[in-house]
Amino acid sequence: MRIHVTFIDRVGITQEVLALLGGRNLNLDAVEMVPPNVYIDAPTLSPEVLDELRDALHAVHGVQEVTVVDILPGQRRRLQLDALLAAMTDPVLAVDGKGRILLANPALIALYGAEPEGQPLAQLFGDDSLHSALLEHGFRLPLREITLKGQALLLDAVPITEGDHLTGALLTLYQPNRIGERLSALHHDHAAEGFDALLGDSAPMATLKARAQRVAALDAPLLIRGETGTGKELVARACHAASARRNQPFLALNCAALPENLAESELFGYAPGAFTGAQRGGKPGLLELAHQGTVFLDEIGEMSPYLQAKLLRFLSDGSFRRVGGDREIKVDVRILSATHRNLEKMVGEGAFREDLFYRLNVLNLEVPPLRERGQDILLLARFFMQQACTQIQRPACRLAPGTFQALLGNRWPGNVRQLQNVIFRAAAICESSLVEIGDLDIAGTAVARQSDGEVNSLEEAVENFERALLEKLFVTYPSTRQLAARLQTSHTAIAHRLRKYGIPGKT
Repeated sequence: MRIHVTFIDRVGITQEVLALLGGRNLNLDAVEMVPPNVYIDAPTLSPEVLDELRDALHAVHGVQEVTVVDILPGQRRRLQLDALLAAMTDPVLAVDGKGRILLANPALIALYGAEPEGQPLAQLFGDDSLHSALLEHGFRLPLREITLKGQALLLDAVPITEGDHLTGALLTLYQPNRIGERLSALHHDHAAEGFDALLGDSAPMATLKARAQRVAALDAPLLIRGETGTGKELVARACHAASARRNQPFLALNCAALPENLAESELFGYAPGAFTGAQRGGKPGLLELAHQGTVFLDEIGEMSPYLQAKLLRFLSDGSFRRVGGDREIKVDVRILSATHRNLEKMVGEGAFREDLFYRLNVLNLEVPPLRERGQDILLLARFFMQQACTQIQRPACRLAPGTFQALLGNRWPGNVRQLQNVIFRAAAICESSLVEIGDLDIAGTAVARQSDGEVNSLEEAVENFERALLEKLFVTYPSTRQLAARLQTSHTAIAHRLRKYGIPGKT
């Protein structure tokens, strides 16, 4: 049983409180002091002993209240950290100042095939020189390639300091095809959480931001749609940061990344003894840990029918039961969800619950694909280039004008994430401060480039490309609707551009 004792802060009162517990031969698993409070975890404390103990504690001068609590503050913070690490798909581990592993997330354990806690880094990676280099440089090393269980990965180290003293580091292992992605739980820049983090000045982005700012303040479920790589989680974080819940937790779960039983326990938690290997005392899920905050369910279209039913019940009245539990838990959480799937079609096919769809789709946003944001491509590319150079600790480099047409003409099926990865790779392999077309890994995917010429501004480059493309395609698609269908955008946007460039036959 866990209890919370509130008292008037005075010298010696904590010792008197603990002496009362010690006199009753109670085992104490944890004691947390946050004056004027003390939190105590006493597993052997029974309800009968608690009644007698409560009377004794109230007899101590200065004790104001004795209450039973579900969890201690420090335990809650550890569980929130565990939840964040478990939700991350990239392997992450924490080490002390000597390079000995303190903590590893499930992704790292699955990759390694065992729990590495207590091992030195040299044993984990089989590389004494890497271990020595990390310690010698205080874990401040550029992104570097390592091998773990025969798999090539990129190692990113973030030192942890207390004052001037190095206490350890957080190490993240990136898959090569995930270069450039940011880990929201560990590397998120809170100063850029709001709508300033949504880069772009194009008309589709202006429309998205304006609508998102309106729905962010409305405390109702929000469904965010968009193709893979468009930045749906970034939009969700911006909406959370602009809401009244901004100072409370934002926790995310990728519904496609976990099997049903693990996703259920991560979202709803589990009761004591729910299954073999469960933590003593059970474990709260994301919904409990995010109380008064926001839970973001990514890839909601991949959620199993069983979890859809359980989530529907939670959305109906805000209550749920932990896995293996019989106690109703009620929390105040806003649900944001995202998908690249056609949920209406899935509802028609019986693959997604219609009643859940309407519960999630109270408010909605559509994140535009990068191909509809031509004006933003060079802006994003320059930002990612600056970001990449900083991350890999190389001198600043810039894009040569000859790369503009290739970047603008690419279809970007992977959207912003693909652009970010292309720029990161270019920054990593380019030997000079000027990134040329040969450094970009998009050969054969761009439309024919115009002859290289002097480009004076971003706006001029975008306009030149748009004009040339529309003049070329209008011959084959001589109406706004045909041309809009060919370019997968709205006919009003095409009509506006035809008038802007004075292309013959505009309607």
